[in-house]
Amino acid sequence: MKDSYSVTTYSVQNILGLIDSGDIAIPEIQRPFVWDSTKVRDLIDSLYHGYPTGYLITWKNPDVKIKGGGTAEGKTVLIDGQQRITALMASLSGLPILNDDYESKRIKIAFDPQYDGEDTPFAVLTPVIDKNPKWISDISELFKPGFNSWSFVNDYIAANPDCDPSAVNASITDLLAIATRQLGCIVINADCTIDEVTDIFIRINSKGAVLSQADFAMSKIAADEVHGGSMLRKAIDYYCHLAVKPEFWATVSQNDPEYMASEYAPKAEWLKNDKDDIYDPDYNDVLRVAFMHEFGRGKLADLVALLSGRDFETRDYKSEIADESFERLHGSVLRFMSKDNFQDFVLALRSAGFVSPSIIYSKGAVNFAYNLYLTLRKDPKIESTEVKRWVQRWYVMSVLTGRYSGSSESVMDRDIRRISEQGFLKVYDEIVAARLSDTFWHVELPQRLDTTSTRTGAWLVYVAA
Repeated sequence: MKDSYSVTTYSVQNILGLIDSGDIAIPEIQRPFVWDSTKVRDLIDSLYHGYPTGYLITWKNPDVKIKGGGTAEGKTVLIDGQQRITALMASLSGLPILNDDYESKRIKIAFDPQYDGEDTPFAVLTPVIDKNPKWISDISELFKPGFNSWSFVNDYIAANPDCDPSAVNASITDLLAIATRQLGCIVINADCTIDEVTDIFIRINSKGAVLSQADFAMSKIAADEVHGGSMLRKAIDYYCHLAVKPEFWATVSQNDPEYMASEYAPKAEWLKNDKDDIYDPDYNDVLRVAFMHEFGRGKLADLVALLSGRDFETRDYKSEIADESFERLHGSVLRFMSKDNFQDFVLALRSAGFVSPSIIYSKGAVNFAYNLYLTLRKDPKIESTEVKRWVQRWYVMSVLTGRYSGSSESVMDRDIRRISEQGFLKVYDEIVAARLSDTFWHVELPQRLDTTSTRTGAWLVYVAA
């Protein structure tokens, strides 16, 4: 049996250098930093004292064959440890991070060289600490190239004549040693499938966190510089944030000129005036709908494979498949974001009686319905005036029967493939005949309504009606 991963170590300095050079991609650097400043301080304190800080997990994307011969090496992506690495980049490299409003800000960690062994020598910088000569206000100054320790220590001693020079020098030396502290890194082999990578992640991660297929897809997109993946990922993030907080548009328009000059900004601008909360998609929803609609598949693991250039027939990786897959996903995401498409679909839900988010049954059912809306608009067998009616009927059917509750990805995959192969009308008639028989209406539905729960599909359809 092949080994699925190897274990190695990097110094803090080396791992930051690999990230700075692009040898390791850290997709989360483009998204809001979720740690508070105190956790950043605690991480630096742990490194200072030589305490373990947990393993990083990286996965090397497969190498792809290039047209005309040769191969392109896949990029290594950091899939666990983003928050720790971002914290190190913020505190030691002095790089700004994004807050919840996607605004750039600095996290400055201060250090007390006269630390007496009580509590911690580190603190999040405050105005009071900044004015106190005892404290070094920003430790990133000490980790800049060309830093002169001798000169710095002498200046510090001059500003603090009562200090113990030898103790101060020892503290500064210990602080600088953070750069050589070793970080454990689990390197997952490139030939592991997405499911294998996910299984390894769950087994290693002590918190039992789940690495979703959408997380993989977003990481894959963001790490792909050749196809403009960084901007595509940012566009998806911004769109989802705007759907919930329309006022965020002011921040984007003022602070991100690169995004504002892209093709995505006009697709999202309408959200600045949008107050509808029937369907506020997150990045999982955008990717799932766009992928189902354009590729006729329901499993996001397949999207990651296609973006990697996977040829499902020959079982190798080809650059032309990656090129085509990115282009198709890009177009489908734009169709998802379209004001006309999005608002017309939401109107279909509203006109079917689903006028409040409190009676929306599940994101899965809504996502499949939006995919169906986009798909049927291109179906020559469906009159354009009938698209919304069919979408409404499918949505009600799926909510009544709980079709996309629980583990729904395989059901979505099967439904979208059947519709692609047999046509929507045939599939719809077969499912209705099988699931909504007289027995359902006379026996199963009354039983489902005989409950105190207000979150059953049957009850929500009743309220909508």
